[in-house]
Amino acid sequence: MSATSSPVPAVGIDFGTTNSVVARTAGDGAVHLAEFAAPDATSSVFRSALCFWQEDAVRGGLAHEAGPWAIAEFLGFPQGSRFIQSFKSVAASATFEHAQIFTKRLRFEDLGRTFLDHLTAHAGEALRDLPQRIVVGRPVRYVGSRPDPVLAAARYGAMFAGLGREIHYVYEPLGAAYGFASRLDQPATLLVADFGGGTSDFSIVRVAAPDAPQRCVPLASAGVGIAGDRFDYRIMDQLVLPLLGKGGTYRSFDKVLEIPAGHFADFSDWSRLALMRNRRTLDQLAKLRHAASDPAAIDRMIAVVEHELGYGLYEAIGAVKRALSTHSSAEFAFEGEGLSVSAEVCRADFERWIAPDLVELDQGVDRVLARAGLEAGQIDHVFLTGGSSLIPAVRALFERRFGGNRIASGDELTSIAHGLALIGSAPDLAEWTVDEKDEA
Repeated sequence: MSATSSPVPAVGIDFGTTNSVVARTAGDGAVHLAEFAAPDATSSVFRSALCFWQEDAVRGGLAHEAGPWAIAEFLGFPQGSRFIQSFKSVAASATFEHAQIFTKRLRFEDLGRTFLDHLTAHAGEALRDLPQRIVVGRPVRYVGSRPDPVLAAARYGAMFAGLGREIHYVYEPLGAAYGFASRLDQPATLLVADFGGGTSDFSIVRVAAPDAPQRCVPLASAGVGIAGDRFDYRIMDQLVLPLLGKGGTYRSFDKVLEIPAGHFADFSDWSRLALMRNRRTLDQLAKLRHAASDPAAIDRMIAVVEHELGYGLYEAIGAVKRALSTHSSAEFAFEGEGLSVSAEVCRADFERWIAPDLVELDQGVDRVLARAGLEAGQIDHVFLTGGSSLIPAVRALFERRFGGNRIASGDELTSIAHGLALIGSAPDLAEWTVDEKDEA
């Protein structure tokens, strides 16, 4: 961020696990968010989702939509559609090779290019005549137990190549930090914590006086491969999976064994749950039902897969999670073909379920402070962004460590794209970009 150079036009793209946002700057340096006139309401937030369905009139026989339009298509014809959400979470996974969509096999980059094509089309004027500078956010640490950042770099490169511009990659929390720093009128040391759908990332930035030749200097970044999706799964694991047979038993010859946890692994995130509706999986579940001590529970699991109930389940889970951010208890309720769930959830229970995840988040803060060579007392401002920053237990981690008076929040879903566009307009862009082949 320079106080002496004129900004150049740029686009910032926050390609998120759950939501995506696009911002654009012009020659005057002002930032404008792309608006999407979605079926339900106009919004600057575009859901990171895809829906596919078979249609003979379309070339290749496979029609598709993205964002809120994908949701509308799926809800209108769930049995004939394939709905995919959170596919960003497999970007760094070597075990993910392709998604089976009807008769076609689509790689990550195929999904990504399809998603981008729809996003740019729905953005209209905001993404026509793209400037030469495009800045894309990336996690400090990708999702997964053994993420491969080189693989993710190649997949991102193939995904964004269709934009026809040179792509610059910047850590997502640095985007939020850059935007927040533009509001400050005094030198400061700033910590940003970005809680996305798949990852939680932390960056520390040194901010100089407004008239300094170089206003902002990144000091360190660190990341944890858990965030909002993990919190959702904790609710799924406690309230839904026991009804689907988790913890139950089955008979194998003369032995009674616990149902293997692998049968429930695909319920951990949308990118996998949405792909369970295939003949192989359904055949395996049919065999399990025959041997299960409680076949009705397996019937419910089969219903979730066959009737594409995952979207509704996770919407209900998201609703109760958001409600617990402002209330001490909330009602979890879901009704679908073959499955009915109703339960009262207390915030204290939810916080107990996510306690192991909160420990990992705290350790992520430890790492970024250590990499910057700083103590908590040397941080002047803490900016919390991303949807999960609204969870009281998450905010409490930072209040205990830094004090409530140093914590700020706001623009939870748009702050990263806003800052990425500002970085793209700055003359010191190279100081902010990351080598996609480096593991943070």
